[in-house]
Amino acid sequence: MGLVRTRPSREILSGDSADVYFARAASIMEREGLDPLVTMEVFARQDATLCGIDEAKNLIGHVLAECDPTETRVDALNDGDQIAPKEVVLRIRARYRRFGLYETAILGMLAQSTGWATAARQCVDAAAPDPVVSFGARHVHPDITDVLDYAAIVGGCVGASTPAGARLAGLGPTGTMPHSLVLIFGDTVEAAKAFDRDLDDDVPRIVLVDTFRDEAEEALRVAHALGDRLYGIRLDTPSERGRVTADLVKEVRARLDQEGYRHVKIVVSGGLNPERIRYFKDESAQVDSFAVGSYISGATPIDFTGDIKEIDGRPIAKRGRIPGVTDSPRLRPIDLGLWRDGSS
Repeated sequence: MGLVRTRPSREILSGDSADVYFARAASIMEREGLDPLVTMEVFARQDATLCGIDEAKNLIGHVLAECDPTETRVDALNDGDQIAPKEVVLRIRARYRRFGLYETAILGMLAQSTGWATAARQCVDAAAPDPVVSFGARHVHPDITDVLDYAAIVGGCVGASTPAGARLAGLGPTGTMPHSLVLIFGDTVEAAKAFDRDLDDDVPRIVLVDTFRDEAEEALRVAHALGDRLYGIRLDTPSERGRVTADLVKEVRARLDQEGYRHVKIVVSGGLNPERIRYFKDESAQVDSFAVGSYISGATPIDFTGDIKEIDGRPIAKRGRIPGVTDSPRLRPIDLGLWRDGSS
């Protein structure tokens, strides 16, 4: 699994998306004839599930592809690694003006994606061993849904709702059906029949059962209509109706089992977070998978810091930091030749 090495966007490569002071610093250094060989280290201040590092490697690879390989080196961890506070996740050794402009982009890639991946991991840990799917795309700008869903999968989700996000992780998209489909057909069973009739066989038949009638009643009606072809039902009862409860899950499970539909899975969605997931687990509600949206997509970005620790081989640091390269045994070298040979 990993981000495809596509060329970074024009906005990123041009520096238009960078904090302006980096561009001003580069201009000053150029005028003053300064371009030292520096070592920069990047770290966060909390435990987290690292994500965005593959995207950052891709940007760095493009930026440093033509640099002198005898003085340029990049070391990094990988997407999905669990990181500790102040652990170095990325180290860049290169001429400052070749990469300094991109510090904003590198830190932003890491901060946003690591926040999402860490939130996903919290949900996955709460749900274990049952799977979690990312349904958060509707809560973020569409230009970044692929990165969100990729981060959620890095955090342990088994799937994501958008084709773009799932594709980045080498998976197919995961989904059921929207309420709009049921509303337009005017009946859950008719919508389920059309879903079964018109979609490819490799799409699991998971039907939403909370639109018009009692969830347990609708679940049985759909099960009678689709029989063995029904993979599962999704419960998404809104807060106006009291949300999905453990008792509701237990009732639906019992009624399905009594009618001989033990194979039908139960998917729960709607305002889920680790606390809500643990509630279902603690109540022994037979949920087969959880679909989580805003808890993952709304996660706070995790701050990353970039520190220069050497200049022309001389240890240095700002106040509060220890000068010199940090001992970071988990870092692994990145082969910049992958970008130099034009394969990207």
